[in-house]
Amino acid sequence: MEETRLEIIDVRTQSSALLEALRQRSLDDLSPEVERTTREIIERVREEGDRAVVEYTRQFDCPTLTVEDLRVRPREIEAAYGEVSPEWVGAFRHAKENIYAFHERLRPGSWLDSFEGLWLGQKVTPLASAGIYVPAAKAPLPSTLAMCAVPAHVAGVERLVLASAPQRDGRLHPTMLVAAAECGIDEIYRMGGAHAIAALAYGTDTIEPVHKIVGPGNPYVIMAKKLVYGTVGIESLPGPSESLIIADGGADPRLVAADLLSQAEHTGDNLVILLTPDAKLAAAVRDEAYAQLERLPRLELTGKSLGEYGVIAIVRDLAQAVEISNDIAPEHLELTVADPLSLLADVENAGCVCLGHRTTVPLADYAAGPSHVLPTNGTARFSSPLSVEDFIKRTSVVYADERGLQRLGPDVVLLAEGEGLVAHAEAVRKRLTRGS
Repeated sequence: MEETRLEIIDVRTQSSALLEALRQRSLDDLSPEVERTTREIIERVREEGDRAVVEYTRQFDCPTLTVEDLRVRPREIEAAYGEVSPEWVGAFRHAKENIYAFHERLRPGSWLDSFEGLWLGQKVTPLASAGIYVPAAKAPLPSTLAMCAVPAHVAGVERLVLASAPQRDGRLHPTMLVAAAECGIDEIYRMGGAHAIAALAYGTDTIEPVHKIVGPGNPYVIMAKKLVYGTVGIESLPGPSESLIIADGGADPRLVAADLLSQAEHTGDNLVILLTPDAKLAAAVRDEAYAQLERLPRLELTGKSLGEYGVIAIVRDLAQAVEISNDIAPEHLELTVADPLSLLADVENAGCVCLGHRTTVPLADYAAGPSHVLPTNGTARFSSPLSVEDFIKRTSVVYADERGLQRLGPDVVLLAEGEGLVAHAEAVRKRLTRGS
Protein backbone atom coordinates (compact mmCIF):
# COMPACT_ATOMS: atom_id res chain seq x y z
CA MET A 1 0.00 0.00 0.00
CA GLU A 2 1.19 3.50 -0.84
CA GLU A 3 1.98 5.86 2.02
CA THR A 4 -1.16 7.66 3.25
CA ARG A 5 -1.00 11.45 3.12
CA LEU A 6 -3.64 13.33 5.10
CA GLU A 7 -3.28 16.92 3.95
CA ILE A 8 -3.51 19.95 6.25
CA ILE A 9 -4.74 23.09 4.51
CA ASP A 10 -5.31 26.65 5.69
CA VAL A 11 -8.67 28.19 4.75
CA ARG A 12 -8.60 31.16 7.12
CA THR A 13 -8.08 33.70 4.36
CA GLN A 14 -8.83 31.88 1.10
CA SER A 15 -10.83 28.95 -0.18
CA SER A 16 -9.29 25.59 -1.00
CA ALA A 17 -9.60 23.74 -4.29
CA LEU A 18 -9.26 20.43 -2.41
CA LEU A 19 -12.08 21.25 0.00
CA GLU A 20 -14.22 22.48 -2.88
CA ALA A 21 -13.64 19.24 -4.81
CA LEU A 22 -14.73 17.19 -1.80
CA ARG A 23 -17.76 19.42 -1.31
CA GLN A 24 -18.91 18.93 -4.89
CA ARG A 25 -18.87 15.15 -4.75
CA SER A 26 -22.28 13.87 -5.90
CA LEU A 27 -24.08 11.10 -7.75
CA ASP A 28 -23.15 12.91 -10.95
CA ASP A 29 -19.66 11.50 -10.39
CA LEU A 30 -20.89 8.01 -11.26
CA SER A 31 -19.60 7.04 -14.68
CA PRO A 32 -21.84 6.48 -17.72
CA GLU A 33 -20.54 2.91 -17.64
CA VAL A 34 -22.13 2.35 -14.22
CA GLU A 35 -25.49 3.53 -15.54
CA ARG A 36 -25.23 1.48 -18.74
CA THR A 37 -24.30 -1.71 -16.90
CA THR A 38 -27.01 -1.17 -14.30
CA ARG A 39 -29.67 -0.65 -16.96
CA GLU A 40 -28.64 -3.92 -18.62
CA ILE A 41 -28.89 -5.79 -15.33
CA ILE A 42 -32.31 -4.35 -14.53
CA GLU A 43 -33.70 -5.20 -17.98
CA ARG A 44 -32.42 -8.77 -17.76
CA VAL A 45 -34.05 -9.26 -14.37
CA ARG A 46 -37.33 -7.79 -15.65
CA GLU A 47 -37.32 -10.14 -18.63
CA GLU A 48 -35.78 -13.29 -17.17
CA GLY A 49 -36.62 -13.08 -13.47
CA ASP A 50 -35.10 -15.81 -11.30
CA ARG A 51 -32.75 -16.98 -14.03
CA ALA A 52 -31.04 -13.59 -14.27
CA VAL A 53 -30.89 -13.13 -10.49
CA VAL A 54 -29.24 -16.53 -10.07
CA GLU A 55 -26.76 -15.95 -12.90
CA TYR A 56 -25.67 -12.57 -11.53
CA THR A 57 -25.39 -13.98 -8.02
CA ARG A 58 -23.18 -16.79 -9.36
CA GLN A 59 -21.07 -14.26 -11.24
CA PHE A 60 -20.52 -11.85 -8.37
CA ASP A 61 -20.91 -13.81 -5.15
CA CYS A 62 -21.65 -17.55 -4.96
CA PRO A 63 -20.73 -19.70 -8.00
CA THR A 64 -22.94 -22.64 -6.95
CA LEU A 65 -26.19 -20.86 -6.11
CA THR A 66 -29.43 -22.34 -7.49
CA VAL A 67 -32.90 -20.85 -7.66
CA GLU A 68 -33.90 -23.08 -4.75
CA ASP A 69 -31.17 -21.44 -2.69
CA LEU A 70 -32.41 -17.86 -3.19
CA ARG A 71 -34.64 -17.80 -0.14
CA VAL A 72 -33.06 -18.55 3.22
CA ARG A 73 -34.71 -21.49 4.99
CA PRO A 74 -36.02 -21.25 8.56
CA ARG A 75 -33.57 -23.90 9.80
CA GLU A 76 -30.66 -21.69 8.69
CA ILE A 77 -31.96 -18.85 10.82
CA GLU A 78 -32.33 -21.18 13.81
CA ALA A 79 -28.81 -22.55 13.31
CA ALA A 80 -27.36 -19.03 13.16
CA TYR A 81 -28.17 -18.49 16.84
CA GLY A 82 -25.69 -21.25 17.66
CA GLU A 83 -22.93 -19.35 15.86
CA VAL A 84 -23.44 -16.00 17.55
CA SER A 85 -22.50 -15.27 21.15
CA PRO A 86 -25.26 -14.55 23.66
CA GLU A 87 -23.42 -11.33 24.50
CA TRP A 88 -23.75 -10.11 20.92
CA VAL A 89 -27.44 -10.97 20.87
CA GLY A 90 -27.91 -9.07 24.12
CA ALA A 91 -26.12 -6.01 22.77
CA PHE A 92 -28.22 -6.12 19.58
CA ARG A 93 -31.42 -6.31 21.61
CA HIS A 94 -30.39 -3.32 23.72
CA ALA A 95 -29.69 -1.29 20.59
CA LYS A 96 -32.98 -2.38 19.05
CA GLU A 97 -34.86 -1.21 22.15
CA ASN A 98 -33.28 2.23 21.82
CA ILE A 99 -34.14 2.40 18.12
CA TYR A 100 -37.75 1.51 18.90
CA ALA A 101 -37.96 4.10 21.69
CA PHE A 102 -36.65 6.85 19.40
CA HIS A 103 -38.90 6.03 16.46
CA GLU A 104 -42.04 5.57 18.54
CA ARG A 105 -41.83 9.32 19.16
CA LEU A 106 -41.81 9.98 15.40
CA ARG A 107 -44.92 8.02 14.49
CA PRO A 108 -47.48 10.37 12.88
CA GLY A 109 -51.20 9.87 13.35
CA SER A 110 -54.38 10.46 11.39
CA TRP A 111 -56.48 13.52 12.23
CA LEU A 112 -59.73 15.23 11.23
CA ASP A 113 -60.87 18.73 12.29
CA SER A 114 -63.67 21.13 11.38
CA PHE A 115 -63.04 24.49 9.70
CA GLU A 116 -66.17 26.61 9.08
CA GLY A 117 -68.24 24.06 7.22
CA LEU A 118 -65.33 21.88 6.13
CA TRP A 119 -63.88 18.80 7.72
CA LEU A 120 -60.22 18.56 6.79
CA GLY A 121 -57.74 15.94 7.80
CA GLN A 122 -55.08 13.41 7.00
CA LYS A 123 -55.29 9.64 6.93
CA VAL A 124 -52.01 7.86 7.68
CA THR A 125 -51.57 4.37 6.24
CA PRO A 126 -48.49 2.15 6.51
CA LEU A 127 -46.95 0.77 3.34
CA ALA A 128 -48.00 -2.82 2.63
CA SER A 129 -44.43 -3.98 2.00
CA ALA A 130 -40.83 -2.82 2.01
CA GLY A 131 -37.54 -4.30 0.87
CA ILE A 132 -34.44 -3.73 2.98
CA TYR A 133 -31.14 -3.89 1.15
CA VAL A 134 -28.10 -4.48 3.34
CA PRO A 135 -24.66 -4.53 1.67
CA ALA A 136 -22.29 -7.30 2.72
CA ALA A 137 -19.28 -7.07 0.40
CA LYS A 138 -16.83 -5.51 2.86
CA ALA A 139 -18.47 -6.61 6.14
CA PRO A 140 -21.85 -7.80 7.43
CA LEU A 141 -23.99 -4.90 8.61
CA PRO A 142 -26.74 -6.19 10.91
CA SER A 143 -26.88 -2.71 12.45
CA THR A 144 -28.11 -1.33 9.12
CA LEU A 145 -30.79 -4.00 9.05
CA ALA A 146 -32.08 -2.84 12.44
CA MET A 147 -31.91 0.82 11.42
CA CYS A 148 -34.24 0.05 8.50
CA ALA A 149 -36.50 -2.62 9.97
CA VAL A 150 -37.40 -0.98 13.27
CA PRO A 151 -38.81 2.26 11.77
CA ALA A 152 -40.78 0.11 9.32
CA HIS A 153 -42.24 -1.97 12.16
CA VAL A 154 -43.15 1.14 14.11
CA ALA A 155 -44.92 2.49 11.04
CA GLY A 156 -46.93 -0.74 10.78
CA VAL A 157 -45.47 -2.31 7.61
CA GLU A 158 -46.66 -5.92 7.54
CA ARG A 159 -44.30 -7.47 4.99
CA LEU A 160 -40.58 -6.83 5.30
CA VAL A 161 -38.09 -8.44 2.94
CA LEU A 162 -34.31 -8.61 3.36
CA ALA A 163 -31.88 -8.83 0.45
CA SER A 164 -28.16 -9.24 1.05
CA ALA A 165 -25.34 -10.80 -0.94
CA PRO A 166 -24.19 -14.28 0.14
CA GLN A 167 -20.63 -15.25 0.91
CA ARG A 168 -18.79 -17.39 -1.60
CA ASP A 169 -20.07 -20.56 0.06
CA GLY A 170 -23.65 -19.30 -0.23
CA ARG A 171 -24.17 -18.49 3.41
CA LEU A 172 -25.29 -15.21 4.87
CA HIS A 173 -23.30 -14.13 7.90
CA PRO A 174 -24.93 -15.57 11.06
CA THR A 175 -25.19 -12.12 12.70
CA MET A 176 -27.29 -10.98 9.73
CA LEU A 177 -29.67 -13.91 10.10
CA VAL A 178 -29.97 -13.44 13.85
CA ALA A 179 -30.58 -9.71 13.39
CA ALA A 180 -33.30 -10.47 10.84
CA ALA A 181 -35.01 -12.88 13.25
CA GLU A 182 -34.75 -10.37 16.10
CA CYS A 183 -36.37 -7.77 13.84
CA GLY A 184 -39.19 -10.09 12.82
CA ILE A 185 -38.02 -10.71 9.25
CA ASP A 186 -38.26 -14.24 7.91
CA GLU A 187 -38.38 -13.45 4.16
CA ILE A 188 -34.68 -13.29 3.35
CA TYR A 189 -33.04 -13.60 -0.06
CA ARG A 190 -29.43 -14.33 -0.96
CA MET A 191 -28.86 -11.62 -3.52
CA GLY A 192 -26.94 -8.38 -3.65
CA GLY A 193 -26.13 -5.69 -6.16
CA ALA A 194 -28.28 -4.11 -8.85
CA HIS A 195 -29.99 -7.42 -9.64
CA ALA A 196 -31.32 -7.57 -6.08
CA ILE A 197 -32.82 -4.10 -6.41
CA ALA A 198 -34.43 -5.06 -9.72
CA ALA A 199 -35.87 -8.27 -8.24
CA LEU A 200 -37.38 -6.38 -5.31
CA ALA A 201 -38.83 -3.76 -7.65
CA TYR A 202 -40.26 -5.97 -10.41
CA GLY A 203 -40.55 -9.36 -8.75
CA THR A 204 -39.73 -12.82 -10.06
CA ASP A 205 -41.40 -16.24 -9.81
CA THR A 206 -39.71 -16.63 -6.42
CA ILE A 207 -39.78 -13.05 -5.13
CA GLU A 208 -42.92 -10.97 -4.79
CA PRO A 209 -42.23 -7.28 -5.52
CA VAL A 210 -42.28 -4.69 -2.74
CA HIS A 211 -43.66 -1.16 -2.62
CA LYS A 212 -40.50 0.54 -1.38
CA ILE A 213 -36.78 -0.23 -1.21
CA VAL A 214 -34.52 1.23 1.46
CA GLY A 215 -30.88 0.86 2.42
CA PRO A 216 -27.37 1.86 1.26
CA GLY A 217 -25.13 0.16 -1.28
CA ASN A 218 -22.35 0.42 -3.83
CA PRO A 219 -22.61 2.65 -6.94
CA TYR A 220 -24.49 -0.02 -8.91
CA VAL A 221 -27.04 -0.44 -6.12
CA ILE A 222 -27.51 3.30 -5.83
CA MET A 223 -27.90 3.65 -9.58
CA ALA A 224 -30.39 0.76 -9.61
CA LYS A 225 -32.49 2.44 -6.92
CA LYS A 226 -32.46 5.63 -8.96
CA LEU A 227 -33.57 3.79 -12.10
CA VAL A 228 -36.40 1.77 -10.53
CA TYR A 229 -37.83 4.79 -8.70
CA GLY A 230 -41.38 5.28 -9.89
CA THR A 231 -42.02 1.57 -10.09
CA VAL A 232 -41.25 1.47 -6.37
CA GLY A 233 -40.49 4.10 -3.80
CA ILE A 234 -37.04 4.69 -2.37
CA GLU A 235 -36.00 6.58 0.74
CA SER A 236 -32.91 8.22 -0.75
CA LEU A 237 -29.69 7.37 -2.58
CA PRO A 238 -27.27 6.91 0.32
CA GLY A 239 -23.67 6.63 -0.81
CA PRO A 240 -20.36 6.19 1.02
CA SER A 241 -20.27 7.24 4.67
CA GLU A 242 -19.17 10.78 5.51
CA SER A 243 -18.00 12.48 8.69
CA LEU A 244 -17.09 16.08 9.37
CA ILE A 245 -15.65 17.04 12.75
CA ILE A 246 -15.51 20.57 14.15
CA ALA A 247 -13.05 20.64 17.06
CA ASP A 248 -11.71 23.38 19.29
CA GLY A 249 -8.32 23.53 20.98
CA GLY A 250 -9.60 21.61 23.97
CA ALA A 251 -10.30 18.46 21.95
CA ASP A 252 -8.21 15.34 22.56
CA PRO A 253 -6.23 14.63 19.36
CA ARG A 254 -6.28 10.89 20.07
CA LEU A 255 -10.09 10.85 20.13
CA VAL A 256 -10.49 13.12 17.10
CA ALA A 257 -8.10 10.93 15.10
CA ALA A 258 -9.98 7.81 16.21
CA ASP A 259 -13.23 9.37 15.06
CA LEU A 260 -11.82 10.20 11.63
CA LEU A 261 -10.54 6.64 11.26
CA SER A 262 -13.83 5.12 12.40
CA GLN A 263 -15.63 6.58 9.41
CA ALA A 264 -12.75 6.13 6.98
CA GLU A 265 -12.69 2.34 7.31
CA HIS A 266 -15.95 1.53 5.51
CA THR A 267 -15.28 1.35 1.78
CA GLY A 268 -12.15 3.33 0.93
CA ASP A 269 -14.07 6.28 -0.50
CA ASN A 270 -15.39 7.79 2.71
CA LEU A 271 -15.36 11.55 3.19
CA VAL A 272 -13.56 12.49 6.44
CA ILE A 273 -12.90 16.15 7.29
CA LEU A 274 -11.63 17.97 10.37
CA LEU A 275 -12.21 21.71 10.74
CA THR A 276 -10.39 23.42 13.61
CA PRO A 277 -9.09 26.91 14.44
CA ASP A 278 -6.19 25.34 16.34
CA ALA A 279 -3.13 24.61 14.17
CA LYS A 280 -1.47 22.58 16.93
CA LEU A 281 -4.51 20.33 17.20
CA ALA A 282 -4.53 19.88 13.42
CA ALA A 283 -0.93 18.62 13.40
CA ALA A 284 -1.47 16.43 16.46
CA VAL A 285 -4.56 14.81 14.94
CA ARG A 286 -2.72 14.05 11.70
CA ASP A 287 0.16 12.42 13.61
CA GLU A 288 -2.29 10.42 15.73
CA ALA A 289 -4.20 9.30 12.65
CA TYR A 290 -1.02 7.98 11.07
CA ALA A 291 -0.04 6.14 14.24
CA GLN A 292 -3.47 4.62 14.87
CA LEU A 293 -3.91 3.67 11.22
CA GLU A 294 -1.00 1.25 11.36
CA ARG A 295 -2.77 -0.78 14.04
CA LEU A 296 -6.06 -1.20 12.19
CA PRO A 297 -6.97 -4.42 10.34
CA ARG A 298 -8.72 -2.52 7.52
CA LEU A 299 -5.61 -0.46 6.94
CA GLU A 300 -5.79 -0.33 3.15
CA LEU A 301 -9.41 0.85 2.92
CA THR A 302 -9.00 3.30 5.79
CA GLY A 303 -5.78 4.72 4.39
CA LYS A 304 -7.37 5.17 0.97
CA SER A 305 -10.23 7.20 2.47
CA LEU A 306 -7.80 9.39 4.42
CA GLY A 307 -5.48 9.96 1.51
CA GLU A 308 -8.05 10.54 -1.25
CA TYR A 309 -11.14 11.81 0.56
CA GLY A 310 -9.72 13.21 3.79
CA VAL A 311 -8.51 16.67 4.78
CA ILE A 312 -7.76 18.72 7.87
CA ALA A 313 -8.56 22.40 7.45
CA ILE A 314 -7.47 25.24 9.73
CA VAL A 315 -10.27 27.82 9.99
CA ARG A 316 -10.47 31.33 11.46
CA ASP A 317 -12.95 30.37 14.15
CA LEU A 318 -15.80 27.99 14.93
CA ALA A 319 -18.28 30.21 13.10
CA GLN A 320 -16.36 29.74 9.85
CA ALA A 321 -16.22 26.01 10.55
CA VAL A 322 -20.01 25.82 10.82
CA GLU A 323 -20.37 27.87 7.63
CA ILE A 324 -18.13 25.45 5.73
CA SER A 325 -19.95 22.47 7.24
CA ASN A 326 -23.32 23.82 6.13
CA ASP A 327 -21.92 24.18 2.63
CA ILE A 328 -20.67 20.58 2.59
CA ALA A 329 -23.85 19.20 4.27
CA PRO A 330 -22.18 16.09 5.72
CA GLU A 331 -23.87 12.84 6.63
CA HIS A 332 -22.41 12.99 10.15
CA LEU A 333 -21.30 16.12 11.96
CA GLU A 334 -19.40 16.00 15.25
CA LEU A 335 -19.25 19.18 17.34
CA THR A 336 -16.23 18.29 19.49
CA VAL A 337 -16.15 21.60 21.30
CA ALA A 338 -16.58 22.91 24.83
CA ASP A 339 -20.09 24.27 24.23
CA PRO A 340 -21.65 22.31 21.36
CA LEU A 341 -25.19 23.57 22.02
CA SER A 342 -24.06 27.11 21.21
CA LEU A 343 -23.14 25.94 17.70
CA LEU A 344 -26.12 23.64 17.12
CA ALA A 345 -28.51 26.51 16.39
CA ASP A 346 -26.36 27.54 13.42
CA VAL A 347 -26.17 24.04 11.92
CA GLU A 348 -28.50 23.90 8.93
CA ASN A 349 -27.35 20.94 6.83
CA ALA A 350 -26.36 17.61 8.39
CA GLY A 351 -27.80 14.12 8.58
CA CYS A 352 -26.90 13.53 12.22
CA VAL A 353 -25.20 15.86 14.70
CA CYS A 354 -23.15 14.40 17.57
CA LEU A 355 -22.60 16.85 20.40
CA GLY A 356 -19.63 17.03 22.73
CA HIS A 357 -16.41 15.15 23.39
CA ARG A 358 -18.08 11.87 24.41
CA THR A 359 -20.49 11.47 21.50
CA THR A 360 -18.60 9.72 18.75
CA VAL A 361 -20.42 8.80 15.52
CA PRO A 362 -20.33 5.02 16.20
CA LEU A 363 -22.27 5.63 19.42
CA ALA A 364 -25.04 7.24 17.39
CA ASP A 365 -24.81 4.83 14.48
CA TYR A 366 -25.10 1.63 16.47
CA ALA A 367 -27.22 2.08 19.53
CA ALA A 368 -28.41 5.57 20.44
CA GLY A 369 -31.71 5.36 18.56
CA PRO A 370 -31.85 7.43 15.34
CA SER A 371 -31.40 5.52 12.09
CA HIS A 372 -27.93 5.62 10.59
CA VAL A 373 -29.33 5.53 7.06
CA LEU A 374 -28.63 9.19 6.40
CA PRO A 375 -28.39 11.65 3.49
CA THR A 376 -24.97 11.71 1.80
CA ASN A 377 -23.31 13.54 -1.10
CA GLY A 378 -24.58 16.89 0.13
CA THR A 379 -28.23 15.82 0.01
CA ALA A 380 -28.66 16.80 3.67
CA ARG A 381 -29.37 20.23 2.17
CA PHE A 382 -32.84 18.94 1.26
CA SER A 383 -33.40 15.46 2.74
CA SER A 384 -33.57 13.74 6.12
CA PRO A 385 -32.57 10.52 7.88
CA LEU A 386 -34.58 7.35 7.32
CA SER A 387 -37.48 7.28 9.79
CA VAL A 388 -41.02 6.08 10.39
CA GLU A 389 -42.31 8.62 7.88
CA ASP A 390 -40.52 6.78 5.07
CA PHE A 391 -42.83 3.81 5.61
CA ILE A 392 -46.21 5.55 5.62
CA LYS A 393 -48.50 7.24 3.13
CA ARG A 394 -50.53 10.35 3.87
CA THR A 395 -53.95 10.77 2.31
CA SER A 396 -55.67 14.15 2.47
CA VAL A 397 -59.33 14.09 3.56
CA VAL A 398 -61.90 16.79 2.67
CA TYR A 399 -65.61 16.82 3.60
CA ALA A 400 -67.81 19.86 2.92
CA ASP A 401 -71.24 20.48 4.41
CA GLU A 402 -73.64 23.08 2.98
CA ARG A 403 -71.95 25.91 4.85
CA GLY A 404 -68.55 24.92 3.52
CA LEU A 405 -69.85 24.60 -0.04
CA GLN A 406 -71.42 28.05 0.05
CA ARG A 407 -68.29 29.56 1.60
CA LEU A 408 -65.78 28.17 -0.91
CA GLY A 409 -67.91 27.48 -3.98
CA PRO A 410 -68.17 30.96 -5.54
CA ASP A 411 -64.40 31.48 -5.28
CA VAL A 412 -63.71 28.09 -6.86
CA VAL A 413 -66.05 28.89 -9.78
CA LEU A 414 -64.15 32.12 -10.47
CA LEU A 415 -60.74 30.50 -10.13
CA ALA A 416 -61.63 27.58 -12.43
CA GLU A 417 -63.13 29.84 -15.10
CA GLY A 418 -60.04 32.00 -14.91
CA GLU A 419 -58.00 28.96 -15.92
CA GLY A 420 -60.40 28.11 -18.72
CA LEU A 421 -61.55 24.93 -16.99
CA VAL A 422 -65.28 25.35 -17.46
CA ALA A 423 -66.20 21.78 -16.46
CA HIS A 424 -64.43 22.30 -13.14
CA ALA A 425 -66.50 25.44 -12.55
CA GLU A 426 -69.74 23.71 -13.56
CA ALA A 427 -69.14 20.82 -11.14
CA VAL A 428 -69.20 23.37 -8.32
CA ARG A 429 -71.88 25.72 -9.76
CA LYS A 430 -74.40 22.88 -10.11
CA ARG A 431 -74.01 22.13 -6.41
CA LEU A 432 -74.39 25.78 -5.48
CA THR A 433 -77.66 26.13 -7.41
CA ARG A 434 -79.10 22.67 -6.68
CA GLY A 435 -81.15 23.81 -3.73
CA SER A 436 -82.20 27.20 -5.10
